[in-house]
Amino acid sequence: MDEASAREQALSSHLALVACREGHGNTHLFNELIRTAYVAWFLQQDGYGSEPAGTFKTAEHAVETALELAHQSNEWVLAEDTICVFERLLALNDRQLATAPLHKVIDAERRLRRFLAGTANSPVPETDQTDMP
Repeated sequence: MDEASAREQALSSHLALVACREGHGNTHLFNELIRTAYVAWFLQQDGYGSEPAGTFKTAEHAVETALELAHQSNEWVLAEDTICVFERLLALNDRQLATAPLHKVIDAERRLRRFLAGTANSPVPETDQTDMP
């Protein structure tokens, strides 16, 4: 992946995190965060990263909780104690975009589309509490 494309993709994710952290999130921005987490998961499955599965599960649960809060109170914000999880996953994705060949990134995005078109709740396997960050 060329440097400009990787930077643009990473910037989109980082801006989504800033907005969601500050209470200025929306459905699109929360989707951007979880999309980035899932692409990072798929790239990690191909050997680009070693973040515990629990980190990805924490991100999933944080987005689910934030969306529930938004639908109940119209407050679009990530829980403060989950910000560091997203920072870790975005840093992982930044490294992945800088090192993974373009065909691996395209494959990860293809896998994401297949997951979204399917019926599974998550591409990340359930973990036990010892695997949580």
